[in-house]
Amino acid sequence: MLGEFLPGKFHKAPVDSRKEGITPTTSVLFPPLRFICGYSGLVHQSIKSFSKYTSFQSSSDGFQSLINSYIIMDQETDDNAMDTSPESYRDSDCVSPSVTHQYTNDIMDNPQVTNQEPDDVLVNPPIKHDEKCTETLNKDNDDPAVADSTTSVPFTSPDQDPGVKTSNKSHEEYKDNVKPIEEGRNLEPDDHGDPDVTVALFGSSEAVQFGCDNSLLGEKQPCLKNTEFPMTIPIQRKISEHLASVINMIGLHETNLEPLNQDIGQLLNEIHAFIFVVRLGQLTDEDKMGIEWLQRIFGDRVLSFVIILFTYEREEETDTIIDDLKNNSVLAQLVEKCEGRYHICSKNMNNQSEMRELIDKIKQLFTENNQQFYTRAMNKPSGDLQDSESQSGSETEASIGETKAQPLESLAQLQPDKSDKQKLGAMQLFDRIQLKGKHQKLRTVDFLKPIVQSQSQESCGEEELASVFLQKLMMLDYRARCLQSKGNNEQHNTQQRNNDFSEDDGDAFDNIFGETAKPSDETNQIDAVHLMDVQMALLHCADSFLKQLMVTKLSQCQYALPLLVPNPFTQQIEFPLWTFRQINKSWKTTDDEGKVSSKFQPVYKAETPMVAFFRFGPVTSSKSQLMNSLINEKHNTFFHRNCPGSSRTRVLMDGLVEIAWYCPSGKKTDKFTHCVAICNLHGDAGANEKQLHILTEMASVNVVFLPQLGKNDKSMAKIQNFYKDSKPLICLLTDNDSVLTEMKEWKYKIGLKDRNQSVVFEEIRRAINNGLLSFESSPIFKLEDVAERSGIKVDEENDEDLKRGKEVAQKMMSLLQDKDLTEIKESLLPLQGKLWHQWCEKNKELHRPKLGELHKGSNIEKNKSSKQSEMLKIREQQRTSVISQFIQIFIQNLNSQTRNEVSYFLKWLGILLDDYTGESLSALLHQYDEKWSTVLDLKKKQDKSQQLAAAQVELETVSEKLQAATFGLEHILREIGQIYESCSSVKRNKKDMTFDFSSLPRLAAEMMMSGFPLELMDGDAAHVPLIWVTAVIDALIKKLGDQRVYVLSVLGIQSSGKSTMLNAMFGLQFAVSAGRCTRGAFMQLVRVSEEMKAQLKFDYILVVDTEGLRALELAGRSTRNRDNEMATFVVGLGNMTLINIFGENTAEMQDILQIVVQAFMRMKKIRLNPSCMFVHQNVSDVTAGEKNMEGRRRLQEKLDEMTKLAAKEEDCDTEFFSDVITFDVQTDVKYFAQLWEGSPPMAPPNPDYSRNIQELKDTILSKASTSGGITLSQFKMRISDLWNALLNESFVFSFKNTLEIAVYRKLETKYSDWTWSLRSAMLSIEDKFYNRIANGNINVQEKDLLADMRKTKEKVEKSIMSYFEEDKDKEILCQWRGRFETRVNDLHDDLVKGTKRKLEEAIEQKKAREKLDQRRTDYENELFSRSKELALSLRNTGTDENMLNKEFDTMWRKWVTEMTKDTPPLKDLNFWDDVARILSENQELTFVNERLNQKDYELIVHRSDYFVYIRLKKHLEHSGEAVSSEEAGESSKKSKSGFMQRFGQKIMSGIEYITGNQKAPEKTDLNAECHNSIRRLTQKIIQETEMIMKKSPVGTRGYSDSYIQEITDCVQKSVKQHESMSQKYTLKKEFSIDLSLHVCDIARQKFTELHKEFREATDPRIFLEKQKPQHWNIFKNYYKGATTTTILSEFICGKLGPSILQAVYNKTAIDLAAQMRSDIPALRENRPNLEKHILKSLAEKEDFGQYIKYIHNPRKHFKHFIKKEVDRYFTKQNKMIQKLFKGNLTEKELIVSNAIKTATVEVKSRSGDGKMWFRCFTVSLTDELKLTENSCGDLSEIKDLDFLETDLSDNLKKETTKLQNSFTSINDMKMCRKSPDEILIDHFCQCCWVQCPFCKAICTHTMESHPGGHSVPFHRNIGLNGWFYRGTKNLSIDICTTAVASDRSFYPNSSKYKVPWNKYRKGGSKYANWSITPDHSELPYWKWFVCRFQKDLEEYYSKTFQGHGQIPDEWKEYTKKDALESLEKYL
Repeated sequence: MLGEFLPGKFHKAPVDSRKEGITPTTSVLFPPLRFICGYSGLVHQSIKSFSKYTSFQSSSDGFQSLINSYIIMDQETDDNAMDTSPESYRDSDCVSPSVTHQYTNDIMDNPQVTNQEPDDVLVNPPIKHDEKCTETLNKDNDDPAVADSTTSVPFTSPDQDPGVKTSNKSHEEYKDNVKPIEEGRNLEPDDHGDPDVTVALFGSSEAVQFGCDNSLLGEKQPCLKNTEFPMTIPIQRKISEHLASVINMIGLHETNLEPLNQDIGQLLNEIHAFIFVVRLGQLTDEDKMGIEWLQRIFGDRVLSFVIILFTYEREEETDTIIDDLKNNSVLAQLVEKCEGRYHICSKNMNNQSEMRELIDKIKQLFTENNQQFYTRAMNKPSGDLQDSESQSGSETEASIGETKAQPLESLAQLQPDKSDKQKLGAMQLFDRIQLKGKHQKLRTVDFLKPIVQSQSQESCGEEELASVFLQKLMMLDYRARCLQSKGNNEQHNTQQRNNDFSEDDGDAFDNIFGETAKPSDETNQIDAVHLMDVQMALLHCADSFLKQLMVTKLSQCQYALPLLVPNPFTQQIEFPLWTFRQINKSWKTTDDEGKVSSKFQPVYKAETPMVAFFRFGPVTSSKSQLMNSLINEKHNTFFHRNCPGSSRTRVLMDGLVEIAWYCPSGKKTDKFTHCVAICNLHGDAGANEKQLHILTEMASVNVVFLPQLGKNDKSMAKIQNFYKDSKPLICLLTDNDSVLTEMKEWKYKIGLKDRNQSVVFEEIRRAINNGLLSFESSPIFKLEDVAERSGIKVDEENDEDLKRGKEVAQKMMSLLQDKDLTEIKESLLPLQGKLWHQWCEKNKELHRPKLGELHKGSNIEKNKSSKQSEMLKIREQQRTSVISQFIQIFIQNLNSQTRNEVSYFLKWLGILLDDYTGESLSALLHQYDEKWSTVLDLKKKQDKSQQLAAAQVELETVSEKLQAATFGLEHILREIGQIYESCSSVKRNKKDMTFDFSSLPRLAAEMMMSGFPLELMDGDAAHVPLIWVTAVIDALIKKLGDQRVYVLSVLGIQSSGKSTMLNAMFGLQFAVSAGRCTRGAFMQLVRVSEEMKAQLKFDYILVVDTEGLRALELAGRSTRNRDNEMATFVVGLGNMTLINIFGENTAEMQDILQIVVQAFMRMKKIRLNPSCMFVHQNVSDVTAGEKNMEGRRRLQEKLDEMTKLAAKEEDCDTEFFSDVITFDVQTDVKYFAQLWEGSPPMAPPNPDYSRNIQELKDTILSKASTSGGITLSQFKMRISDLWNALLNESFVFSFKNTLEIAVYRKLETKYSDWTWSLRSAMLSIEDKFYNRIANGNINVQEKDLLADMRKTKEKVEKSIMSYFEEDKDKEILCQWRGRFETRVNDLHDDLVKGTKRKLEEAIEQKKAREKLDQRRTDYENELFSRSKELALSLRNTGTDENMLNKEFDTMWRKWVTEMTKDTPPLKDLNFWDDVARILSENQELTFVNERLNQKDYELIVHRSDYFVYIRLKKHLEHSGEAVSSEEAGESSKKSKSGFMQRFGQKIMSGIEYITGNQKAPEKTDLNAECHNSIRRLTQKIIQETEMIMKKSPVGTRGYSDSYIQEITDCVQKSVKQHESMSQKYTLKKEFSIDLSLHVCDIARQKFTELHKEFREATDPRIFLEKQKPQHWNIFKNYYKGATTTTILSEFICGKLGPSILQAVYNKTAIDLAAQMRSDIPALRENRPNLEKHILKSLAEKEDFGQYIKYIHNPRKHFKHFIKKEVDRYFTKQNKMIQKLFKGNLTEKELIVSNAIKTATVEVKSRSGDGKMWFRCFTVSLTDELKLTENSCGDLSEIKDLDFLETDLSDNLKKETTKLQNSFTSINDMKMCRKSPDEILIDHFCQCCWVQCPFCKAICTHTMESHPGGHSVPFHRNIGLNGWFYRGTKNLSIDICTTAVASDRSFYPNSSKYKVPWNKYRKGGSKYANWSITPDHSELPYWKWFVCRFQKDLEEYYSKTFQGHGQIPDEWKEYTKKDALESLEKYL
């Protein structure tokens, strides 16, 4: 029967059917008994249920005693425990200790049966104790499970006899919530909080590590006293969103309590799974017996519910599980017994994925067991199961009762004590404030998440108290301890309002002084939760880190801190030393001479006197309230009974000792001249002797509160001892009115009764001061000394992880002993010192080449390579430097410890480092203060200039020492970052490192996830360690996924409260103190809570804290540029930036606003759109609306003013700030109150400041809800882009949005796919319409094409919409959506129009050939008839086949001659004669023939220069070009003498100059741009003439010399136009002739081929010759006697063959093109990918000639490459192509075969003949094949259509088989309308082909008319394009992206005007259309090319890479492998 009351569900208990007259299934509903944990929970819950619901009370007294001893200990159900403290007795009217005991005893009274009900049906006994007290106890008992403590328990079902008496109220409370178990229900969470799964764990205790992070078992529960077997507290766990009821039987099978074990077997019921826990690899004998024990206790059927859980300590152990199962037979048998079910998890069971998987396996097991639980009924021998099911409930109960009576009696000795009551009270409290069941400790991260509710409310429900309290505390809102419970307030107000008022006014005396009637439900009320109970409950439930954070925040709020804390569950006194470790106090003391000195110390080290306050017995005055007046009368440092949030009852305060420190400010108003610790013992000191002893022993002065005591009072003995002791004693008498009296030396008494409080406070203060001063041997109190007292539990000694963390941190600190603090960083952290700073300086020089550094005649690229080499050497020095033992230990501990241990270790290290540096820093600060004062004094004396200079030097020295002495965790992480950067740069590990450097970012990422900030910018070097930061973010992405973050950054002047604001807003721990604390920038992650994610579109807030702008200590070392860089960087990073302004001083605002405005202006220019808010801190009156409006107006004016100033610097004309950024001065400006409420150091934070923080936070989250943030990967790119742009001098010019570029490239790839879909669809449609036209349908409408394209277009549009709306980068993509949609639509329209145009041309051609086609038809019909006649005439002559052949040949020649006698033959082409004749019209014929014979025209497009074709204009004879601005400067100073100029050139270039060579000046002075312009002209003319050739109808009308005339006219016209635009040269006639010959040569090849096609199509002789084989077969078949049907069938198939083949070729070509796009890597994606493969191919072949063709004519090279790739594919994939061809052929055969059958059926139904059949047949194939119905002889003769169908089908099969066999390779595909390579060329080459005017790089945009400027990822060496230095023969080696960052110049178009490189767009339109941003990223490919083909380039351009163009040695180190790898990496 006991099993029916277990676990976690409402169960149905059987009643006696014999006495109730109902069926055995009738039942009562039991309250849910939620979690059963181990044996104690089972017995406890079951006994209680037994006592109420069974007739078991007749059993022995031992059982009743057991009930009496345990009913009070039910921590899950008894929620009504009362406060038993003396103070609560005093404050309460109805509660006393005796009442509580009476309550306990009354509850234990033997149950009595009422209303004469049957014995076995029980109701609750009448309660016999104080009704008033009971009703109070029952107040607000919301949990149905607790109702059995004090009220009647419902036991009858709704169907029961109404005569059975029940408690109606309780029953009504349960009725709506009860949810009976439904058979076979799913394991899904229900709405009532009941467990989803119930599991029982058993096995070895060695296999489990209990702890707060153990997801399944939590911490190990304490054992109850006097028990003979382990008893644990019940637990309920939330695992993977599932509520699990966990029964902890770990270790139970190892005990000897066999009778109790048997009891358990009958107690457990409805278990989903038994989990057998076994240590992996350590199978013990006890483990082997575990399963047998389980079977013995629970029966054989239990094995169907067992899962083995193997646990491990290290993940490596899991690798051997399979081998263990194979090799260990015992283990294998164990698993086999459980049907192979096992799972693996860590020993501490904290891996969530493993826990999720375990829950899933439990669910799966439940499903496999047909959704059945393990039930008690299964715990029987198999033969007895049937019998047991037929027994009645009472019989079952009896048997269990008999079995269980004996073992249960053994527990009767346990008795309840005070600790049980306190434990019960604590559990009730936890339940009320929703901390019940949170056995897994609360973590810091749980309360630092932005949550939905605003915490600004002053009241909340009890269930929210803990959360709201903690949130307010984190925001430094000391009003957290003033919260009101909503329920109590509303109830009280309602009671007052709802009193009935009588119409009669009544008597005033009676109403005023008479007794007020109490509301009817007052007795049901319980007191509000005490706010200190909430605080202490949170501390009890918090993990160490949250506890420490809470205490730190309490200290900041100037609240007293818990010093000695009684544990409500164990009654141990705990000393939370760990929580004090991060608290620092500062104070000022004044010595006898009046000199003020400052002190700053951590409180755990502070040695101060201590004053102890305590009381004996109940006192009328509030001790805590009086103590507050001694510290700060305006602030409740100690919580007292009159504070808001106080209550009559408190649970966790008795015995608590709190401590606070009074810190003097060095002023006369100080109450104490020295720092004093003040301790307060809560509750009666007599009842807390241990705490009293510790306090009084360590105190300097004891202050005791006393009521009027009797002489024999037991407290007087203690007071007598204090009085005799030499230590000062102050007695405060609450019932006495005496003034301060010194009873004896250092013994004082002061009366408190009816006295002026101010006088009393002053007397107490004076007495304490006297005591402190007079008692010379006063002990000095130190927090750490408390830990040495016996009898208390110190947190730092009981947490193993904490101890290990401390030990490791101390080991590291031991390495710092005897070291000078100012030299530590240099010795232990060498990498971040000089070497790192040198590297940063070199990097800035690399990005900012200065004119002064680039000496005259220097080489930019050489200079750049030199700097890069130096930087690499520095990195190598960093790598080879010895890594300190300090860093090694640090990294090893991060690698080897668990996350918890690492967190402790890092915390400890930070604490110890602060401790280590604190003293020295204080001394240095003091020294700095003295030196600064000296400097100020000397400045006032005019005659002390030398002394002043010396003092300033000393001040600077101290300042440098201060900087060197700053040493914290951020410096250690910075060092690790430098280790990673150095190893990463040289791609080698450090020799002395035992771990791989690549693991370092993971460690930093884990630290970030744990809440530690990461340094984003090194404040000392003013540099971003980009390699390190991006690697850490990559590691973070691996850990978390590419989560979305909202970046919140802050900017402000130094010490304006930025970090404090962020810490208060999100509970962070950025360093805060006066002066400069934050250096550089730090970032920290704040997770967004799950409920908040419903409103926000991101997962984390990433907070960026920055150093203050305008730092005084940087005044001499920093410039405005540093602040501008910081502002630009931070504003660019943030989705929102908080601009923090201290006060409202306009002059101070102006300093920062211009920087900020300029930063936002830059963001707008680079299309980043951050938002901002202004925060005015330290505003005196933030509530004055008018003043705020005035402040906003002044801010708006100042912003507009700064905008105008910034606009001038940024070279734009913006006037208003609102034009720069979306900004509303009404909502985006916040005013903050002062931080402190009073004067530090004793002032608490201003609560208005906290309210302002909350309002700002709410506003930020509201604005953030409209933003999707950015992903971590995007954030990483943003950091890189911003920093690289800032490194260059012009940010806007240099900024390159890598993310945007990457997104655009991906979009172009998608665009390529969309266009392919449209193009390939249109190709298929074209085929269809071409077939229609060929078949005579010459009516093609555009609407027909649109209709056929509609489906494809809709599919593409859907894909576009999906991509732009669903891609993760949709926010960036949206800017291009309109353009790309338009472009796709335009392409669609162009394809439709282009196809229509081509079809119209086909129709015209069809019309033009109508006569020809008709003539052909006539020819065929005539030949058919003659062949037939000839055959019939010779049929019976017996002629053999040879004679027949001769006869046919003779007749055939005769027929052809007769048919063509009127058609003259076509002439052959005489192409070159026509060309020479046409060109000689303007030139001499001999000259034309001479140029033709010389063949120079063939190479005109491949020439390196065009000197032979150029004639210089005289007035520009000496102009030239140079890149170097220095060279340009020199050229203007040179002598006009040509000789001197040439002499200077010779000296500068170092190249011999031959004066006799007349071409040399031309070659020297004409720049590469001139040759390039001629080359472009050549290519342009070729393209134009090719278009003319394409349009020429040679194929349809034949060749005509007029086409040549048109081509040559085009050449002449274009050349003349070019000459008219050139100011420097003219082109010789040889150029126009050679170019004309070149294009005519191209035309010759095309025209010859087209003319051949025309002849074949139109010459009847050729046509008739092709028809001969077919007619020979007709003749032969007729001769042999074949029927007309057979012959015509074969004839039709002969016609079908070529048509089918043509259609199959066309389809195969399209399919092959699509297949190649998928299979050939070069043809995937888009044009840039194709270019990458072209470059790889060129490098592999190393063919310079091919390179030159690629550089100067890339489009032609691309086409050539595509053809080669296609040919290679054809060769390799011949079998696949044949398969594709055969598939298409089979498809066409099927189409034709179906057409044959369809035509036969249709014509037969219409009784038609062969002619009608053929017409039907051809119509059905109009879209599929090219057929005509006029050339098949006389089909009307065919009557047998079935025979025709059969014969034709047979012939079709033969024909297709023949076609199939004839196709052996792709080379057989000659007839396709468009070959695969042509299709692919059309697709890839319809893009932008504009080349960079400097280096010839091709624009990578895939659209010809793309938006924005032309761009490429990487530019090349401009010498590849022939650029050289003016006045020399030196080819330039400059790279565009480097050159544009310099201040040198170039001369565009050989003009005499130079253009600075950094303003290259001014060089003309072709320059202005290019976007070239400074970029120092490496692409070794072109550097390798220059070195590999140096001689070829020099020979090609007739210049050298010498002098200014000397190739850097570093370039020569690149290999071809490096070049190819760089292509894979960067392109």
